[in-house]
Amino acid sequence: MKKILIISESIDIEDSSASKVNVALIFNLKKIGYDVKVLHYTRKNIELKNGIECINIPEIKWSIHYILSRTQRVFQRITNINVSKPLENIFGHSFTFFNDSKSISKSVKKNYKEEELIITLSKGASFRPHHAMLSLPDLYSKWLAYVHDPYPFHYYPRPYNWVESGYKQKEDFFKKVSEKAEYSGFPSLLLRDWMGSYFPNFLKTGFIIPHQNLELEYKKEVKPPDYIDINKFNLLHAGNLMKQRSPAALIEGYQLFLEKNSKAKKQSKLILLGNAGYHKDYLLQKINNNIYWSKGNVSFKEVDLVQKKVSVNIILESKSEISPFLPGKFPHCVMANKPILLLSPFYSETKRLLGENYPYVCEADNVLKIAELIEQLYKAWNQNSELLLNRLDLINYLGLNYLKETINKLT
Repeated sequence: MKKILIISESIDIEDSSASKVNVALIFNLKKIGYDVKVLHYTRKNIELKNGIECINIPEIKWSIHYILSRTQRVFQRITNINVSKPLENIFGHSFTFFNDSKSISKSVKKNYKEEELIITLSKGASFRPHHAMLSLPDLYSKWLAYVHDPYPFHYYPRPYNWVESGYKQKEDFFKKVSEKAEYSGFPSLLLRDWMGSYFPNFLKTGFIIPHQNLELEYKKEVKPPDYIDINKFNLLHAGNLMKQRSPAALIEGYQLFLEKNSKAKKQSKLILLGNAGYHKDYLLQKINNNIYWSKGNVSFKEVDLVQKKVSVNIILESKSEISPFLPGKFPHCVMANKPILLLSPFYSETKRLLGENYPYVCEADNVLKIAELIEQLYKAWNQNSELLLNRLDLINYLGLNYLKETINKLT
């Protein structure tokens, strides 16, 4: 049995979509027969089921970087002067980042027990485990660096246009990751090619390991939340609505659909679950009997339940020329077996997977087309209230056999 060491920044499924897919991958590696041990920097004790050994990485409390990070915090609190950006422009990362990296690498040295494969998993724009592995050259030949999103942040496709402090040092850091890790992993083919255009070695080492479905066990039948009537035509968007991911066209398209189908006003609902700080004022104006917004995050268990109870799941991406991301919720939408309304650019990993002939796809700002697609789905629902996605090919692609075939190649 192959032993795998996972170094994950977090295994708390409630703190980010990246943590959810990290845990899903860990569970599925265990399911397909690997001996999995997890080092995690969640900063709290979390145990995973199925006999998976989990070790919470302790933070180093006495080091130059720890002292500098605390000194910086005290200075900023007393003076109200934020020195983070100028310091990162000099060093590339924060003092906290360097201390975290050192804490992780120290734990790897202590807990590595001749595992044949080491996988680094991260979240957001952090990649602390990847940075930690760079200080362990003896382990490069066993290292798979998993890259869940573009990095550094200025490599995101437009409309994302944020340039981080210390961007040049961050480029150098990831160039080293691309060159030192024996293998690299990406959730999508488009993301591998996108990152390979900046760091060509990823094209040589890159394997596609799509996000996995995180299965939850329900001890008893769970009642759906009050905001959903399962007898209605419900459309759900679950996930954070960032500045670049505007729900305006979706809502306007849905409202146009209601204007053209007056009967649907009593039969349908658009449900939005998740944070939407930038769009808060807009959404508060739009809430009514047909449009529900959670006004913040809800638990993953609740989202998972609602995804399986609605008529249509929505994947909303930014208005752009390309979306190389595979949304973390994609496998959950596929397993929910409900039609997916995809609002995405022409070049999109989700669109690539759904296929050229998939009917419910349009650009995220095309109000008229959105209304038309919702109407098509509504009419199909009226004819058969249980609409199904029925994509065995995607279930297989996101499933255990494909994962095992991929991991078996890493020898």
